[in-house]
Amino acid sequence: MILSADAETLWGAATGLARAVAEVSRDPGRPALLFFTDPARTPEPWLTAAGLPPGAAVVYRSFGSPDARSVAERLRGLTAERGVRLLIGLDADLAEAVGADGVHLPERALDQAGELRRRHPRWQVTGAVHSVATLATARSLSAAVLSPVFAAGGASAHRSALGVAAFAAAVRAAPVPVYALGGISAANADTLAGSGACGLAGVASMQTAFGRGIRI
Repeated sequence: MILSADAETLWGAATGLARAVAEVSRDPGRPALLFFTDPARTPEPWLTAAGLPPGAAVVYRSFGSPDARSVAERLRGLTAERGVRLLIGLDADLAEAVGADGVHLPERALDQAGELRRRHPRWQVTGAVHSVATLATARSLSAAVLSPVFAAGGASAHRSALGVAAFAAAVRAAPVPVYALGGISAANADTLAGSGACGLAGVASMQTAFGRGIRI
């Protein structure tokens, strides 16, 4: 598989972080890189899904879209072929219906994590976290996604960036593995080396780097 220069940089940084925290050997199902979809910013997420390497994951967030089932099925087909994981945002019923690998919870729904993991012990149940205080309580997650590390767009545009030092301190105190999200790009991904993150996550940067899939 041939990756773009930006994709190689992001994937190398993500897998390097995963190896550094030695999580891959203890949980081989945990992806090193998460591509978060967004109806407005990533209107054709299957193109990016088709360009992701094995060991990455798509987090499909439908936000109530009427075509959520058909898009999720399309993503499940692509990800299954490529050895890429598929997590569904919030909707556990949709995750079950399409045979997804887990669920990603928004911060407001983190209290669902424990029950979801009990019902689906093989699922990855990740959750969005936007403060150090919330991260400290997120013990039921498979992994947390802390943002924004850097200045970001989308829903995190109004939030102050943590910066690498504060992010690393939060990771050290966290009860679960932590992904870095928010403003991450090929230009700054390597600055997270040594931060303790278990991998990288992104929206637009992942689409730009990996979104060279074939239209089907």
